[in-house]
Amino acid sequence: MPAEMESASDTARPPLRRDAQRNRDALLAAARDIFSARGLDAPLEQVARRAGMAIGTLYRHFPTRVELLQAIFVHKLRLWHEAAERAAAAEDAWEGFRLYLETTCELLADDRGLGDLASVRLPESAGLDEVQRRIAQLATHIVERAQRQGTLRTDITPEDLAYVVWSHTRIAHATHGIAPDNWRRHLYLMLDAFRADRAHLLPEPPLTGDQLHRSMLRLGGADMCPGEAQEQ
Repeated sequence: MPAEMESASDTARPPLRRDAQRNRDALLAAARDIFSARGLDAPLEQVARRAGMAIGTLYRHFPTRVELLQAIFVHKLRLWHEAAERAAAAEDAWEGFRLYLETTCELLADDRGLGDLASVRLPESAGLDEVQRRIAQLATHIVERAQRQGTLRTDITPEDLAYVVWSHTRIAHATHGIAPDNWRRHLYLMLDAFRADRAHLLPEPPLTGDQLHRSMLRLGGADMCPGEAQEQ
């Protein structure tokens, strides 16, 4: 993962005192547990309480929710980016496409917070947006390679992959602790639908890049996307 993809707060902040570092580490561990179980909307008070600290201590280390999210998800975003790079380099482009989607779903399956993060765009989250942009660029390359090799249907766009993530996160949440690997059944049904030799005319065009971005902003909590008010 390129150095610029690291959390800006981690690279810029001076070394902490030992007790302050312990507090920060405890807050990060608590946040990983809470967001993994409850998603990105989990109350920050729960994070502070799990870490055994006051909410003010949390805000001294992480003034905004986005800064906390950047700190706890940087490792898994690195894994996602590395998986996308491996998939993009696969000799068999269809195998690269399958590897990208399956690895993505594996990373999201047991982490509701990461699933939320992969599904949305958060307001004022330039650091997270940059990481997601790089992964999206690799995904575009993966799609185009498979189409050039003739194994992926030609009417698929990179924006269509958002449907896999959106549906996967709901399936993984619904079956967690009941049939935790059942998401693979849905994924492989989708992979069959993506094959070039299974293609048939689709009733609706794909989302544009702008429509996808606005949809993900809405899922991230933006009640009114830019330009939407003028359309109503």
